Amino acid sequence: MSLRTLCPSRGPLGRAPLTIRTPRRGRGLRRRAAAPPRAAGRAAPARRAAARAALGALLAAALAAGLAAPGPAAADPAPASAGEASAEGGGYRVGVGIADVTGEAAEVGMMGYARLDQRTSGIHTRQWARAFVMEQPGGGRTAFVSADVGMIMQGVHQEVLRRLAERLGQRYTESNVVLSATHTHAGPGGHGHDVLYNLTTLGHQKKTYEAIVSGIVAAVVTADADRAPGTVKIATGDLKGANVNRSAAAFRRNPAAERARFPGEVDTRMTVLRFERAGRPVGMLSWFPTHATSMTPKNTLISADNKGYASYRVEHDAFGVDAADRGRFVAAFAQTNAGDMSPNLRDGGAHGPTDDEFENTRIIGERQAAKALELFNGATEELRGPIDHRQRYVDFSAVDVAGRYTPDGQPHRTCQAALGQAFTAGAEDGPGPDLVDEGELRANPLVVGLGAVLNPAPPGLRRCQAPKPVFLATGAQRPAWTPQVLPVQLVRIGQLTLTAAPAEFTIAAGHRVTDTVAAELGDSSRHTVFAGYSNAYSQYVTTPQEYDAQHYEGASTHFGRYTLPAYQQEFARLAQALRAGEPTPSQTRPAWRGDHQLSLNPGPVLDAPPVGREFGDVRDQPAADGYRRGERASATFFTGHPANDPRTGSTFLEVRRRDPGAPGGWRTVATDDDWSTTYRWQRAYLAVSTATLTWDIPREAEPGTYRLVHHGDARALTGGGSPFTGASRPFTVR
Repeated sequence: MSLRTLCPSRGPLGRAPLTIRTPRRGRGLRRRAAAPPRAAGRAAPARRAAARAALGALLAAALAAGLAAPGPAAADPAPASAGEASAEGGGYRVGVGIADVTGEAAEVGMMGYARLDQRTSGIHTRQWARAFVMEQPGGGRTAFVSADVGMIMQGVHQEVLRRLAERLGQRYTESNVVLSATHTHAGPGGHGHDVLYNLTTLGHQKKTYEAIVSGIVAAVVTADADRAPGTVKIATGDLKGANVNRSAAAFRRNPAAERARFPGEVDTRMTVLRFERAGRPVGMLSWFPTHATSMTPKNTLISADNKGYASYRVEHDAFGVDAADRGRFVAAFAQTNAGDMSPNLRDGGAHGPTDDEFENTRIIGERQAAKALELFNGATEELRGPIDHRQRYVDFSAVDVAGRYTPDGQPHRTCQAALGQAFTAGAEDGPGPDLVDEGELRANPLVVGLGAVLNPAPPGLRRCQAPKPVFLATGAQRPAWTPQVLPVQLVRIGQLTLTAAPAEFTIAAGHRVTDTVAAELGDSSRHTVFAGYSNAYSQYVTTPQEYDAQHYEGASTHFGRYTLPAYQQEFARLAQALRAGEPTPSQTRPAWRGDHQLSLNPGPVLDAPPVGREFGDVRDQPAADGYRRGERASATFFTGHPANDPRTGSTFLEVRRRDPGAPGGWRTVATDDDWSTTYRWQRAYLAVSTATLTWDIPREAEPGTYRLVHHGDARALTGGGSPFTGASRPFTVR
């Protein structure tokens, strides 16, 4: 194999070289297509007053949401058979796929920081679903999807599985499909069916939901069709300097022997899978624990955050993938036990490496990409053996936990879901209203009183959740505001076991689960990876010791002090069944709530350009004297509302270079998915809006003549959207 070292420094943000081993030859750093294809698929009195106003707005939104009654449960695919494992040996078939999951780019509440004032206003990078299918001929198969979204909501999981069954029959089921979120806090929200998660987005956002569901389905279908004989290799290593423990005081409550496993109070372990066919790399799947919160609550541009940048760096810069051949190599940077791991390395997780959130995103993403490629290049251990899986649904509001899993050795029971008052404090990298402090165990009258108005907590629930001062009793409502019937899942791929869990586990909590699974599986599982944020979302899971601290993460641990022991018990049962080849039928299932969703966000009603102007006309042109490489080019267009058509699989902008040999004489060199571009939408007045496109000209850009092109859609008062395109005047790059 040849060794290729890529050029450093693209654009105003310099970058270190990335090295890959690949048999491809004769390809430059990058190539562009003529046009991107359209695919289908933490306290001043003023602050306290503002906080009270925000909470009041939250109450109003909750009441307006109506807390709709649940609809009928959807029919689910039949469980996978118990005995899908085949004889020991290699010989997998592998496939990769990628599809756009970007939702509404303007005036939709963003998911993650729970800020009513954080609403989308454009795109920095798009969001993608990346799928990896592994199959043993005559044996089992699995699909793992890493999606650049805040959470995999239960309603998304349900609908994806339903559509996959329609398309592919029983090939992919709840048992063998893992849907995992990177947990970006810079995407549009409202893509779930649970009241709590839709409050700050003012309800369900149908177009964003559809973009995510259809994109995930398309990625799996593509990966399935892409299957061919290949190999999967695994490598593990340690990455330092890409995370910090934002809840160190709570972590230090854990036993000394456990703390000693995490020097620096962080989990540095990275696991990488290398997918090959005929000796050619076709995919990379990496797990590493760091929150996708490099972009701050002040940001309103859609972004896949640091994990998305890592994917872009590998796919685009290391493997030269562009819009024309997207999917030729797919690189996913998935989440694991990142509950207390922040990418914001200063001040205990409060601030990023620099004061620039874009640069922070690049730095943390670059570090993940570089380490992953190092492991990718050195991967030699091949995954060999059966592919098998087990999954079941558990009502975590009522689990009797055996003493072997609890700190005092006594049996205990979980509680109905509830959030503590420190939930309102937020985390270090996303502080909430200045009403209570993390770790404050004395009930705050304002917070607890508001919670009692929103959804009163029965006395028994408060006792069960102690020492948590309950703020919201989300599980005591009918229907519950958050899911309580949740999936647990194990997937074995040879000597690797994936432990998929529907929550944000702290590093200590996650490792307790994987230790439990590994102990049950014994020598058959040499590698155990914790895949958090998978298949549903129920906020955090801490250790019982961390829970007692009642920091943000403990306050957000839904089912009380024994939540983690309950997970350990349920995963142990799955592992026992996997080892013995026994089925794991579910005694309960989550209800389908998709038929009763409300939205208080009216969406676009009418678009209109100023008098005498047309959609696509340029208000502010690029500089007449052009630009030097390393400078920023920009143009502002009159446009329509981007929610008319999210342009999923397409783009709102293109940077084109004059090329007589290209169709139409212009060649596309960047789109709205490129790190070097931004698309910013702004309402000027009434129905008039503008789109400002920027391009940070890479230092290695070819000199020549360029122009900025904007694509949009305008809505008439009678409904419907009309597509349009506008182009700036040409400008030179020298």
